[in-house]
Amino acid sequence: MPEVTADITITLDGYATGVGQSREQPFGDIDGERLHAWMFDHGDENAAEKAAFAEAGAYIMGRNMFGPDRGEWDLDWQGWWGPNPPFHVPTFVLGHRPRPSVEMEGGTVYHFVADGIEAALQRAREAAGEKEVSIAGGPSTINQYLAAGLIDELRLHVAPFVAGGGDRMFAGVGDIDLTPVASRTTPHVTHLVYRR
Repeated sequence: MPEVTADITITLDGYATGVGQSREQPFGDIDGERLHAWMFDHGDENAAEKAAFAEAGAYIMGRNMFGPDRGEWDLDWQGWWGPNPPFHVPTFVLGHRPRPSVEMEGGTVYHFVADGIEAALQRAREAAGEKEVSIAGGPSTINQYLAAGLIDELRLHVAPFVAGGGDRMFAGVGDIDLTPVASRTTPHVTHLVYRR
């Protein structure tokens, strides 16, 4: 069975998003450019970590990672990443309301799953074939999969600043046991890898 991984960038105090998410502020009051500078401004020195994220055969994300709207779907909204999102494989978006799939350029197809995290994982595994399934975020989605014991490898990318609030990793996951298997530090991020 394919591995289930999760990749997420967090601040030193464990936040991946701030409060007040909107179309203009995808990460709320956390500076998203500062949070992800390691990936976009310093990509060459973090090439291995970026490549590991891109190896997935399917992705799962929460509704907040897909967009800022709540309640009924805004059917004109097709995600934060524009017409050619970086996923390039089937991507399953968790939500409470059904929505038709959305096909984007480059191979990304968003499928909307309204019947829970296990149903999304089953569909993602079928789509991924022999490749891994990556839980792309946000923090509450990864926390749900951690609490359910469904993540084999957790990859944290820790940006060197304190946010002071927002949506935190490990909130509500209960007592979980993770084994550290790798770490690497660059001037802009510390990469930590844990296995269940």
